[in-house]
Amino acid sequence: MTTTAVAVSYPLDDEQCWATVCRRDPAAETAFFYSVASTGIYCRPTCPSRRPRRDNVAFHVSRQAAEAAGFRPCKRCRPDQPSRAQREAALVTESCRWLESAEEPPTLNELAARAGLSPYHFHRLFKRVVGVTPYRYARAQRTRRLTEELRGSGTVTEALYQAGYNASSRCYEEAGRMLGMTPGRYRAGGEGLEIFHAVRPCSLGQVLVAVTERGICNVQFGDSAPALREALRWQFPKARLTEARERFQDWVDGVLQAIEAPTRASALPLDIRGSAFQLQVWEALRRIPTGSTASYAEIARCIGRCTATRAVARACASNPLAVLIPCHRVVRSDGATGGYRWGEARKQALLAREREQDPE
Repeated sequence: MTTTAVAVSYPLDDEQCWATVCRRDPAAETAFFYSVASTGIYCRPTCPSRRPRRDNVAFHVSRQAAEAAGFRPCKRCRPDQPSRAQREAALVTESCRWLESAEEPPTLNELAARAGLSPYHFHRLFKRVVGVTPYRYARAQRTRRLTEELRGSGTVTEALYQAGYNASSRCYEEAGRMLGMTPGRYRAGGEGLEIFHAVRPCSLGQVLVAVTERGICNVQFGDSAPALREALRWQFPKARLTEARERFQDWVDGVLQAIEAPTRASALPLDIRGSAFQLQVWEALRRIPTGSTASYAEIARCIGRCTATRAVARACASNPLAVLIPCHRVVRSDGATGGYRWGEARKQALLAREREQDPE
């Protein structure tokens, strides 16, 4: 089984580092630093200064290591200052905090003006760093507030206004997409909602597949059918749980194929709900090829959140769609399998199966 690095990583191999300096690879801006003996300075790999002679260059894992060796920072690339990526991440983080706390979501023009950028460049930057547009992020945050208010407010009307909606029609439109049901149904534990489900035996025990009219919304492993049905009932205590009809059998069969023959599995319609961050992580997981793995840290770097390794792990643990969102392909940085919501033995079995079936 091959291991795919989801994000670029540069170990301190002199030849690889030198090739990176020659390319001025922007992905390596903070991966290492290089010093030039003839000038006494140290630079980022992306420094625009004239390329030094190779025999004058040494490489350092950090700016502190370069300074400890007696070199001073370059005045062009400013390696002692936050990198461009870090400055951009800080700008976007500040915008995210504003979107999360504002009663009325600020417009794109307002966000861009606050960041000191044009709306076009801010929109591109925000989507590159966060993975979704400012509009989608704001909508996800408002839906999060709505779910919190629905659990605590006196009425649905109070909840939707407390969450920042100034019109119930807009609230019902957005909540239908994010919650999969009306706010009233969500508050009532799915009352009036019909969820079709089936429990089937597989090589990893029992698997529950739950679907809505829009797609597969839940896939869980377990040891007994009654326990799996009870878990679904706990999640939607007032929904009507119905055995999957014949028209959903192809979806159920598709899940079984994804478990037993992952390399031959076909795409299935999914009904995925989660926070903006969770959706971003889950989308990154779906890009890991069958037969490959990535570490939690690599996933964090892939989505532009290098310090969010633990949050990535939590998003993996809250994955509602076993196998279809392949959180089993995420391992620890030291190569160990790591935890798995449905048991480490199942995770190892899935990885072994993909390794055996990997055509490469």
